Amino acid sequence: MADEDKDSKTQDPTQKRLDDALERGDVVKSQEVNTWFVIAGSTLLLSSFSGSISTGIEAPMRNLLMNAHQFRVDGPGVLALVGNLEAILIGVLGVPLLLLVIAGVGSNLIQHRLVWSAQPLVPKFSKISPMAGAKRLFGKQAWANFLKGLFKIIALGSVMTMVLWPERHRLDALVRFDPVSLLGVTKAISVQLMGTVVAMLALVATLDYLFQYRQWFERQKMSLEEVKEEYKQSEGDPHIKGRIRQLRHARMKRRMMAAVPTASVVITNPTHYAVALKYERGMPAPVCVAKGVDLLALKIREVAAAHDVPVVENVPLARALHASIEIDDEIPVEHYHAVAEVIGYVMKLRHGVRGHG
Repeated sequence: MADEDKDSKTQDPTQKRLDDALERGDVVKSQEVNTWFVIAGSTLLLSSFSGSISTGIEAPMRNLLMNAHQFRVDGPGVLALVGNLEAILIGVLGVPLLLLVIAGVGSNLIQHRLVWSAQPLVPKFSKISPMAGAKRLFGKQAWANFLKGLFKIIALGSVMTMVLWPERHRLDALVRFDPVSLLGVTKAISVQLMGTVVAMLALVATLDYLFQYRQWFERQKMSLEEVKEEYKQSEGDPHIKGRIRQLRHARMKRRMMAAVPTASVVITNPTHYAVALKYERGMPAPVCVAKGVDLLALKIREVAAAHDVPVVENVPLARALHASIEIDDEIPVEHYHAVAEVIGYVMKLRHGVRGHG
């Protein structure tokens, strides 16, 4: 059943689906990226702060050893000594440790934005299912972890061999080095070794992140039914939206039919288009009060005829006005001359009818 559900999820996730996953705490996370940041930060600290750390610890420890006989070893004395040592260590190691914490937090922020969610902590009975456990043991993630671990063992072994093998004679002689010189040599070899490891792990972290992203993206995929349901929730039911459009169109049609008797003229093409214009003295330009095509155009002409509104046939003007004007809008400037001629013609007809009467 689960396989059938997985097979049906063929659609790429919508942005809402991805946002919901983030809110649930389901994010792309590669542990190798975290490891790389911590090791890279440790390498930086070793190369930059090892001198200041050793200097900061050396003086207090020397003072402690040289004056050990003067320190009280009763309860309060030991507590005071431990408190002083803690303060010294915090002062010396505070900044380096803070940088390591920043590296750890940054390794997560670079993979996904900050998320506060308690949902990953909620117990899930599916996790204790034997079938789910078998899938975790033999699934893609398990194989990826196995191959990744095997690669790291081989790669790290090779890296350590390449770095330390040329130094084998020097390492044999370390037992005869002065302690002060020993620290310098150890630091140089350690920095070289860790720097090479950081470069190698950068490749591992990049590949693992791409793999984790792909796995996460596959988990977010949706079935066609889920896409339709989400569309209904976000945009509204298409049937309801269609009904709303019908109601709006009906209201607009009634309003137009009520406005046709107030029009000064109806310009037609003559059978497909009809545009009713209203013009009174003092208006800057004629205004469209109704327009339509086919059956709606026929209805406009019928209402106009019933209320003695002049109907003028002008094919190009009717088409142009219908395409360029909306209800309650003034006619465009480029049609002023043509419309003025029509309205002037209508006015002459009216005056002629009145004079004849």
